[in-house]
Amino acid sequence: MSEAPLVRYEVSRGVATLTLDSPRNRNALSRALVTQLLERLNAVGADSSVRAVVLAATGPAFCAGADLSEMADGGAAKAPGVLLDVLRTIVTLPQPVVAKVAGQVRAGGIGIVGACDVAVVAESVKFAFTEARIGVTPAVISLTTLPHLTSRAASRYFLTGEAFDAAEAARIGLITSAVSDASLDGAVEQILETFRVSSPQGLRETKQLVASGLRARIDAGGAEMVALSGRLFASEEAQEGMLAFLERRPPAWAAPK
Repeated sequence: MSEAPLVRYEVSRGVATLTLDSPRNRNALSRALVTQLLERLNAVGADSSVRAVVLAATGPAFCAGADLSEMADGGAAKAPGVLLDVLRTIVTLPQPVVAKVAGQVRAGGIGIVGACDVAVVAESVKFAFTEARIGVTPAVISLTTLPHLTSRAASRYFLTGEAFDAAEAARIGLITSAVSDASLDGAVEQILETFRVSSPQGLRETKQLVASGLRARIDAGGAEMVALSGRLFASEEAQEGMLAFLERRPPAWAAPK
């Protein structure tokens, strides 16, 4: 029997919904999940009947970021480049992409939200750029998040790794809107209805227009950010940070309380 897919793909009334479905590890960006996500995104891009795309997730987390169990086990070399492929594919899809976020978002997951054209988030959701806490930096995901954020917000949340809620995410420009948990489905559906009555050509050309800045930023800085991320993840300090996280203990370099 084949294993259940980690990314489900459904099309209804011209909208493709891609659902991250690996709740056991909080939809972390494992090699298997990312491979399936890229496959589904490419299938969507080639389907002229699809007017728009929704990215959603099952479980308590939309995406926990990198799968640290894989990163700590020699996966640091390829993972940043594969994440860059995901972000660029979202940005360059011909269809608008809506992030429908009902669960917590960390690190690389925030980069995915930033790559989407519209991000609608339940008010109970919390975000955190946790990279600095394990010895790395939000290198690759800076390409799709820094353009949205105020500089002061980026400095605070990139450096501290502290959690912030959906209302704050909307205030600093990271997401489009924060809505009550009960109204999330309706808020997303309202946006999708506007896409269904819009011209396919109009949507396609407008998507390319509004995403051109992110696309240019990815193309210009992607290789440098992938190299930086790979170097830091492979460092002794980051390896200790990831191991400490997995073992639920303070890293050796943490200041004593």
